[in-house]
Amino acid sequence: MEYLPPGAEPENEPPKQAQRRRTGIGALLAALLAFLLKFKFLLLVGAKFFAISWTFLLSLWVYVVIFGWRLAVVIMLLLLAHELGHYFAFRVYGLPARLPAFVPLLGAFTAGAPPDDLEQDAYIALAGPLVGLGLAAVCYVIGSESQDRFWFACADLSAFLNLFNMIPMPPFDGGRIIGALWPPLWIVGFALFVAFAILLHIPILFVLIIGLLGLPAMLAAWRGHVDPRAAHMTLGARVRVSLWYLATLLGLFFVMAQSHLIATPGSAGAGAW
Repeated sequence: MEYLPPGAEPENEPPKQAQRRRTGIGALLAALLAFLLKFKFLLLVGAKFFAISWTFLLSLWVYVVIFGWRLAVVIMLLLLAHELGHYFAFRVYGLPARLPAFVPLLGAFTAGAPPDDLEQDAYIALAGPLVGLGLAAVCYVIGSESQDRFWFACADLSAFLNLFNMIPMPPFDGGRIIGALWPPLWIVGFALFVAFAILLHIPILFVLIIGLLGLPAMLAAWRGHVDPRAAHMTLGARVRVSLWYLATLLGLFFVMAQSHLIATPGSAGAGAW
């Protein structure tokens, strides 16, 4: 046996100790591989979360720089709620869909497989604005209870963003819905909205923009130039989609009109935001 002076280190590691160390590293790698295989679902969820989170965080940072953190957080949560409405609607109909992706200053989108049924496609497109309408209504109720103008501003912003998405032309949600509407009901509904806008003091120009942008699609529908899937829609399906579309527009107009009066600085009942 060879002895070393105190404090000296061996030049070569003993073979048995080196073998034990290699065995320990191999066992650790094998355990890690078994864990990854066993919990591959968690890895998949993590990958999907990263796919949505980095675009979300990038957009959030851009909005914080431009608008400040408070308004930026509100905008991002409103966009997220809207897009999750589309995502879960895809899943309800059994269609594959990707989690929302965010584009700074341009909003967000949710990619999914288009259904063969045009009525289902219209409801998937409507799901986002309907979630936005529900969120706007909740913010309005909280504002009414707390008398905090911040919540009225959130309701106003949610209603406006979703109303903007109802514009009946691509790439907005309304562009996917307009082909499924029943033209006579669209014309009647447009006339009612003009009267409604005058009654609630909503800028009539906004209503006219929605109506005029939807006019080409309505004329095309009258002439028979429509989505091929429309040929399989019954009159009842067209009326259902039309009523849902008009009811969503009406709700968004109403919440925006009511909350805007309070959220706007200098209006009655306005407090500090």
